[in-house]
Amino acid sequence: MAQHILTAVAWPYANGPRHIGHVSGFGVPSDVFSRYQRMAGNHVLMVSGTDEHGTPIQVQADREGVTARELADRYNRVIAEDLTALGLSYDLFTRTTTSNHYAVAQEIFKGLYANGYIFPKTTLGAVSPSTGRTLPDRYIEGTCPICGYDGARGDQCDNCGNQLDPVDLIEPRSRINGEKPKFVETEHFMLDLPAFTEALGSWLQSKQGEWRPNVLKFSLNLLGDLQPRAISRDLDWGVPIPLDGWRDRGDKRLYVWFDAVIGYLSASIEWARRSGDPDAWRQWWQNPDARGYYFMGKDNIVFHSEIWPAMLLGYNGKGARDGDPGSLGELALPSEVVSSEFLTMEGRKFSSSRQVVIYVRDFLSRYDADALRYYIAVAGPENQDTDFTWSEFVNRNNGELVAAWGNLVNRSISMAAKNFGAVPEAGDLTDADRALLARSKAAFPAVGAELGRSRFKNAVTEAFDVVRDANRYLAEQEPWKRKDEPERVKSILHVALQVVDDAKTLLTPFLPASSNKVHAMLGGQGVWSGMPEMREVADEDGRGYPVITGDYHGAAKWEPAPIRPGTPLAPPTPLFAKLDPKLVDEELARLGE
Repeated sequence: MAQHILTAVAWPYANGPRHIGHVSGFGVPSDVFSRYQRMAGNHVLMVSGTDEHGTPIQVQADREGVTARELADRYNRVIAEDLTALGLSYDLFTRTTTSNHYAVAQEIFKGLYANGYIFPKTTLGAVSPSTGRTLPDRYIEGTCPICGYDGARGDQCDNCGNQLDPVDLIEPRSRINGEKPKFVETEHFMLDLPAFTEALGSWLQSKQGEWRPNVLKFSLNLLGDLQPRAISRDLDWGVPIPLDGWRDRGDKRLYVWFDAVIGYLSASIEWARRSGDPDAWRQWWQNPDARGYYFMGKDNIVFHSEIWPAMLLGYNGKGARDGDPGSLGELALPSEVVSSEFLTMEGRKFSSSRQVVIYVRDFLSRYDADALRYYIAVAGPENQDTDFTWSEFVNRNNGELVAAWGNLVNRSISMAAKNFGAVPEAGDLTDADRALLARSKAAFPAVGAELGRSRFKNAVTEAFDVVRDANRYLAEQEPWKRKDEPERVKSILHVALQVVDDAKTLLTPFLPASSNKVHAMLGGQGVWSGMPEMREVADEDGRGYPVITGDYHGAAKWEPAPIRPGTPLAPPTPLFAKLDPKLVDEELARLGE
């Protein structure tokens, strides 16, 4: 029975273009998963957008001499263009500066406040002595008071994973100019995370055996020291606080992390409104059979396995103080938090400031999007930190995409086109023929099971094993040497083309653009796997902005489909371009090696 599957993708921050390390964590894995789920017959809603509030946006805007809105507008478009080019099949990729998002974020705040899970508190806030501007937690660093790591941020230590407050850091300093921040008293609203310790613990324990072990262990370890967390900030760029005496203040806004996670819900609601059925979002958020999968890098686990679930529990009235669901009704918690580790770059951490970076658009200006998608799937940071190297990228492109998959497609179709002009009909099959066809057919449940569990490396490896088996079959059968056995050649090429078609389907979640090409080369008609597109839309205030959306209801189904003898075939074109190994030196030179 078809399920409703929410794919909730981490929101890229709109203070600059995204690099391939970013999309290896949130982008490609979420799209591979969503494409598979659609092919399996499920109802997928894949949503995200650009995260555009907070002091870091304001700081970057000041550097560039533009307003925060102008900066957000620019990078919202840049990021949307790049993710579209990468083939990420969002049902809606929007932004957090819409009137819809403001309204939904404020509704969640009001529901939590009404149930007693938000309270005001006077705290110490960090201020830049030279500018008088509030410093965001992430822009303060120092020594972690828990583990001693010198490089902890003011909101979290990436070494031990504990939540922090800037005032707790030893020798705190501004990451903007290195000065020691001044801490002053300021009133903020706090989310009472300790009130959810028991509810979060029960929920997390129920995920044993379902979640990736690193994510669950990390999340359970945080439960013992949950502290109230500020959800407002002293700045004028963000969502206004929806309470009398606060909503019109120009110096207080909801903290960016609080409104950003609400984006999964607000984007779903915006998608429903744009689809013509304003209540359609409820099938993914209130249907007890629906499943919600959240994709991000490991530095965002705490927000998705602790804070967002706590906010949902509080809005639903299910924390220590109970309460009633807000006006949107009871909302579903995540079914799984799918976190990837970090991708490094030639042995170094990605750093835009140090030019150790490969921006998505720069990469795609020189190389195939499917080549990057394949690299991330087969060699990306799924379970551990992984190093991207140009030499491995070239080797996998040339040795696997070109020499294995591309070669199988090219020689199978070209021999059939040259000798018969169409898909030949099979005669009597041999044991070798039947064994390969059975192997290919058996890959569907095997690869599908891995994709359903977000085990992308296992899945793409299993799919490529079918490709290798087919190449081995052709090498052993040698149809090019059987000029006096035309009937046998027909059977061999029919089997080879059937497995090419099967492999095209198995690889579609990973390689959608090239799978569309194979579909056409095999004589397929219409759209095989839908691709995303950017559209210009308008907010309620008339302000225009781009979104990513698309029609993904193509012919692609997660099952083998018999090829049709007699289907005309033309000589194929190369599926992937072979890369010159010399480009490794060229790319390393760009990095200053």
